[in-house]
Amino acid sequence: MSKKASLRRALIAARQAVSADVRAEWDADIAGRVHAWWLANPVRILGVYWPIQDEPDLRSMYAELSRKGVALALPVVTDKDAPLEFAAWSPGDALIKDAHGVPVPAETRIFMRPEALLVPCVGFNAQRFRLGYGAGYYDRTLAALPRPLTVGIAYTCALAAFDAAPHDIALDTIITETA
Repeated sequence: MSKKASLRRALIAARQAVSADVRAEWDADIAGRVHAWWLANPVRILGVYWPIQDEPDLRSMYAELSRKGVALALPVVTDKDAPLEFAAWSPGDALIKDAHGVPVPAETRIFMRPEALLVPCVGFNAQRFRLGYGAGYYDRTLAALPRPLTVGIAYTCALAAFDAAPHDIALDTIITETA
């Protein structure tokens, strides 16, 4: 097993060991920081994510941004070797599970490219490189031009020491419950 696979499992386990009450507090802190980021970077189309495996849950903040006129888009896997596509989504829209079990919009209306992406991180390092689930979807997405602004979303417990691979692209910023 690779070092990254082992690290990935350990970081997911650490995240899942945090109580639901504490995660809810942290989610509210992260949501406030993301909202402040958006006020400083008022993008019109924002790629968001649906939380899985106890990732930070920002859905209440998504609803607030939607009420303010921000168009939201959820990632959709269209091919296992392709970058992610982003389907228009508004809070309350019907969702279905994709082949990976991740909720995606039932009615897929594809955006060309969001101006910014909220990117969930299994882990991240001090150089703002992200450790994801290992399939490379975000790596391929960020390699395409024009590159959107990228905001990594994680709990502070996901900070880890690991080397970036040659294809990895550093995120523009990381937002946690503490920073």
